[in-house]
Amino acid sequence: MAKKILIIDDEEDIIKYLEALFSDEGYETVSACNGVEAVDVVKREKPDLITLDLQMPEDTGTAFYRKIHRDKELNQIPIIVISGVSGRNLAVPRTVAVFSKPPDPEELLKVIKSTI
Repeated sequence: MAKKILIIDDEEDIIKYLEALFSDEGYETVSACNGVEAVDVVKREKPDLITLDLQMPEDTGTAFYRKIHRDKELNQIPIIVISGVSGRNLAVPRTVAVFSKPPDPEELLKVIKSTI
């Protein structure tokens, strides 16, 4: 069974890019375009890893992180921040890695493979 990655980003181009990148490597993908939608998706889909943008409408990536961090079942899911926001390395305390947009595909896949 393929490992599942949840892509949380408000930019359609980034979602499509990451979906193609991850699918080509054999991962299953699901996506959400804001933090509110992402909470529902993460509860329903139980992904193996999350890529998280920080600046989004309706709910920020940081707010999403705080919500799932309180849930004992969900707070163990590894998170990789992919964002153009400055200070992105400080926004979410427990991340596997932090990348600026657009992420280097080889480096991103290397981190994902070593994590899941």
